[in-house]
Amino acid sequence: MSDTAVRTKVDGGEFAVLCIGGFLLSIAYGVTFLIPMLVGQRGGNEALAGLIISAATVSTVILVILSGHIADAIGSARAVALSGLFLAASGLGFAMVPAAGLSLMTVGFVLGIGWGTFYALGPILVAAITEPAHRIRFFALLSGSMMSGIGAGPIIGRIATGWSMPIETAFAFAFLSSLAGGALYFWLHLRLSNAGKILPHVNKISFAAALEVIASPAIYSIAMVGIGGAIFGGLSSFQTSYAKAHGFDYSLFFIGFMSAAILSRLFVAGYVVKKDPFTSLLVLTSLTLTSILLFLVMTSSQLAYLGAAAMLGLGYGLTYSVINGLAANEAPKGLMPQSLLLFSLSYFIGVFGFPLIAGRLIVSSGIQTMLYVLLLLAALNSAIVLFRIVHRATIGKASFVEK
Repeated sequence: MSDTAVRTKVDGGEFAVLCIGGFLLSIAYGVTFLIPMLVGQRGGNEALAGLIISAATVSTVILVILSGHIADAIGSARAVALSGLFLAASGLGFAMVPAAGLSLMTVGFVLGIGWGTFYALGPILVAAITEPAHRIRFFALLSGSMMSGIGAGPIIGRIATGWSMPIETAFAFAFLSSLAGGALYFWLHLRLSNAGKILPHVNKISFAAALEVIASPAIYSIAMVGIGGAIFGGLSSFQTSYAKAHGFDYSLFFIGFMSAAILSRLFVAGYVVKKDPFTSLLVLTSLTLTSILLFLVMTSSQLAYLGAAAMLGLGYGLTYSVINGLAANEAPKGLMPQSLLLFSLSYFIGVFGFPLIAGRLIVSSGIQTMLYVLLLLAALNSAIVLFRIVHRATIGKASFVEK
């Protein structure tokens, strides 16, 4: 556990601070879904937008690998507080840099430093203060707070443009929210430290530890979150382009997605965790698959557009919560933090890396082609779940025969 992990459960106030801070920091990532619009206003296209978004991949990968070392050196909560400064710098950079080329790629790189650190260490903080049986629920609460911030980002942009303000206003707002979120995590670090809620350093990841995690059942969840991240990154990053092509208001997507994702994580996750996780995942990945089908075929109805977004929020949102808990609980003994770091790393490769491919697909072959690729990815996630169900049944049958 990290040096900011607690010996006993944190009280409600501390967990509330963790969630509120997560909401504020997540706005900085949410406004990146407005990058295609920002780049378009500056003369670029989706391919360039994808390149800018994917610039965060390099820094994210580096920081996820290093985040455990950083947490062991200065404390997880304090490391997240510092990540808020990088997120604030990225928001300010997107708002202030006038060009749409290498300079914005640099800003994207800075974004990856902040988001990678926060996203990797947030779940570790939660896992360290909760019992395994309750982790899926608490992961859902944290991720629900984060999803609220992510979804709020593009909605803030829509409100800004609706009030005849420039799109850069949303990025400036992210600058302020990141400073506030970082300050909350620094306060959390002080509170935990003063209360003596400190544990030994065991967050850093090594090649040997990574191999041990990869050889464990946790690898299935790690693979699934990367695929899910690609789906989420592709749909969210280029939703402004999709909506424009079909005459929709892109804010409907984020309203539907965010509402379903948040409500399901806050109110449905507690029910889901009581069920068999594999059966739940089969239903949830099927919902994600169906939502992408709706985006492909229902291209003239605003209501269907909103419904598809809500279905995606429900399916993707709860899938993430379940596999996050599985990644922690199925990790080798003593390697839960390392499993969660690899989980975050896989997610970032998908969510930041796929937009590079998606942007080129849209420019060369159109938005529908990208959706067909996402459909295949969603089918792959469902196939992984089916494989696990069949494999478990086969093992159980073999055990019965041996007896």
